[in-house]
Amino acid sequence: MDKAFTTTFAPSPTLRKAAARAALVGFNEPNNSLLGECFRQFGIEPVAVQSDPAERLLKEKFEACVLPLATGSEAESVMEAARSSRSNSRCVIYGVGGSAQHAMRFSKYGINAMFHEPLERPAMLKLVRATRLLVLHEFRRYVRIPVMTEVSIIGDNRRATATSIEMSSGGMSVKSVEDFAPGMNVEVSFALMTLPRVNVRGVVSWNKPKSLGVRFDSNDERRFKLKTWIDSYLEN
Repeated sequence: MDKAFTTTFAPSPTLRKAAARAALVGFNEPNNSLLGECFRQFGIEPVAVQSDPAERLLKEKFEACVLPLATGSEAESVMEAARSSRSNSRCVIYGVGGSAQHAMRFSKYGINAMFHEPLERPAMLKLVRATRLLVLHEFRRYVRIPVMTEVSIIGDNRRATATSIEMSSGGMSVKSVEDFAPGMNVEVSFALMTLPRVNVRGVVSWNKPKSLGVRFDSNDERRFKLKTWIDSYLEN
């Protein structure tokens, strides 16, 4: 599981009243039960969706959607329906299975986070806990948007391909096998759903194994395109 999503979790002995709903699309009963238990811990009501998922995502309001990304699944049609729906265009999408590279096939739909297989309760709880504020619309406390898209990083006479983990108007964290030292000047390039490709100057603010953070240059006016997109995302 990406380190950006690993946070300490202490189970609550009582269930909270559901304030949001998560569509669980096309899972068998054991996985439905496991996913449902994890979301209920944080006051999110799980709803098993087995038939006509695309149709339901077009017409019915959900704050989150969880679906397998396996080849042959209905993932693309369901995500297309969700993002085309006025009520679900900004729902939090969780993919299940596959790698970050696999998820890049669906990057235009803005997958927010990934459950890795085999599903394991502790890792699942950490992921839901890390993203729950976005699902519950507690935006004032959630200044970073978890979203997965391909990112190009140019710096030190190199061009590297990375995968975004989280974004804010001030910077982003990415997953990359390339090593960029803290303090290095870089330029990042990416696109997000309705946001056309943006190029922004920045500096590497931290570096960990296979991940790093980039702080955007406050003098680069191009970053305001991302700020406008984030504000729209949170207000929708």
